[in-house]
Amino acid sequence: MSTTPDPRSNEILLDLLKKAATAHGVHEEKDLGGVYDEAWPEWYAEHMTRALAEQGYKIVPAGGSAGEPSGTPEGGTR
Repeated sequence: MSTTPDPRSNEILLDLLKKAATAHGVHEEKDLGGVYDEAWPEWYAEHMTRALAEQGYKIVPAGGSAGEPSGTPEGGTR
């Protein structure tokens, strides 16, 4: 089994991180009243997990699980 990441992985993660950064800025301003979010890593992890799932991705250990190859979205390929 290859451990070489899908070449699109960087592009996908970069796009999601940029969107998360924008959304987190709104969260800090709107929900926290402009206060620095000390729990930002937890917020980002939850946001990224949700965003990946919405796009059909599932993070699995190398080697896959439940018959899915590692890095393959549920229900097909990307």
